[in-house]
Amino acid sequence: MVRHRAAGPRVDDLLERLVRAHNALELPPRGLVTARVRDEDAVAIDVVAALEPLLDVLHVALFELAAVLVADAHLAVLDLDARLELQKVRAHGDERRTAPALLQVEQRVDDEARLDLFGRLAHLPHNVLRRFARGGALGDCLAAVLDAAGYDVWREFYVNDAGNQIEKFALSLEVRYLQHFLGEDAIELPEDSYHGDDIRVRAEEFAAVFGDRYVNADEAERRQALVDFALPKNIAGMQETLAKYRIQYDNWFYESTVHQDGELAETIELFRQAGLTYEKDGALWYKATERGAEKDEVLVRANGNPTYFAADVAYHRNKLVKRGYDQAIDIWGADHHGHVARMKGALEAIGIDPNRLDVILMQLVRLVSGGEVVRMSKRTGKAITLTDLLDDIPVDAARFLFNLREPGSQMEFDLDLAVEQSAQNPVYYCQYAHARICSILKKLASEGVAPRECTGQELCLLATPEERALIRHLAALTDEIVLSAKNYDPARITRYVIELATLFHKFYNACRVRVEDEALMQARIYLCICVRDTIRNILEMLKIMVPESM
Repeated sequence: MVRHRAAGPRVDDLLERLVRAHNALELPPRGLVTARVRDEDAVAIDVVAALEPLLDVLHVALFELAAVLVADAHLAVLDLDARLELQKVRAHGDERRTAPALLQVEQRVDDEARLDLFGRLAHLPHNVLRRFARGGALGDCLAAVLDAAGYDVWREFYVNDAGNQIEKFALSLEVRYLQHFLGEDAIELPEDSYHGDDIRVRAEEFAAVFGDRYVNADEAERRQALVDFALPKNIAGMQETLAKYRIQYDNWFYESTVHQDGELAETIELFRQAGLTYEKDGALWYKATERGAEKDEVLVRANGNPTYFAADVAYHRNKLVKRGYDQAIDIWGADHHGHVARMKGALEAIGIDPNRLDVILMQLVRLVSGGEVVRMSKRTGKAITLTDLLDDIPVDAARFLFNLREPGSQMEFDLDLAVEQSAQNPVYYCQYAHARICSILKKLASEGVAPRECTGQELCLLATPEERALIRHLAALTDEIVLSAKNYDPARITRYVIELATLFHKFYNACRVRVEDEALMQARIYLCICVRDTIRNILEMLKIMVPESM
């Protein structure tokens, strides 16, 4: 579970040598860099959701969320020497916070805006997975950056398999199953249930396996059997699609766990013990307004079912208290900004430091093609899913482009650009820079020129503005990793590698590598190798392919 990756494991002492040359050219030294991911004087940024057209609001009302856990008690120590190894140390020697798993990426849904997640799970891959595109890339790349900065990383997916949504899921399956044997006129599917074709498919699959065994069975038994059959299939579909997107989780945590093991009841009891509950209209309410919220929250409905809000609080308590994670960083859609204060206030109400929860508000994405907003799949005529997207564009482009801007910025995803093989496509541009260097080195090898070790004096020959700019940018890599981890902004690394590719192309156009001065040639070869390895390390960190020829 504990992994420790160096920022540039294959660069060896090359960058160290380049830094010495960099310093010899009187450029600002970098030296030792330290950063705390969670700092007492860190600036909290709140992003207010921008108004969107009604159709966009409807499309994103069920935006899945990603969360991250990191170490409040850890420092990321990044040093340019010693093969650029990244070391982590405990701050203040706090022995109370010793959880080994410090970062978690999960998918969650907000209480008020999620509506019916399991209706969407039941309709996989048609509705849910399209919302994983930006949040999935952001969360996964953030995990990679924190991992590179020396943190222990744990990734977890949160499955909403309890509450009203699963009851509606079960009812929908039941109706379709009974209709399979009794006819559609015998029983009607309620208007507010799930009407997707996949519900019918799951019911028919169930009928093919069990026949009419459950037609006359007890209702509760029949519904449970249907859910037990269909849910794993839907989750397997999610896992398959996410794996295609190169996203994998260390654990899939089921909401039903906090129901079954009593943690949800414990959490509700903590609210009672704090004197923060009251009963109204048969429901149990939390006095959220006493903790700064605009309105009180229902914990238990009149029908006895706990709310999504209560389950969400219990789940955060499970992570931060029961399992001992240091910090929770939730990545939510910007339209969920109102939920931030409610969740923080609820955690504080039950004795959990609200500063252990950070929330990144992420703006939505518009898909465009030919200058027009694209809302429907040409193939299916339905809303574009992640599955549809990955069928139409390369995974490399999707992961790179969705991670091109900071989460709080709105973005347009150009479907035409994503498949374009030109310098206009940033991921292709970076891959091409790597392939170009590989080609240069192969050509030199064919001419009998092999790289060798360079002295510091030889590296000081790299004195042109283009060479100095490359050296300066390479030396800034550790700064960028630190800032990306500290600010939870992996897009910094994406922009860094684009700039690195740009600087290399400028260098290549201005400086010949194959020159008569053998010392200068070797120094430039050394610089090319450093750029190649850095591009490769970054793209691999972001789970993007690194071709050696294009």
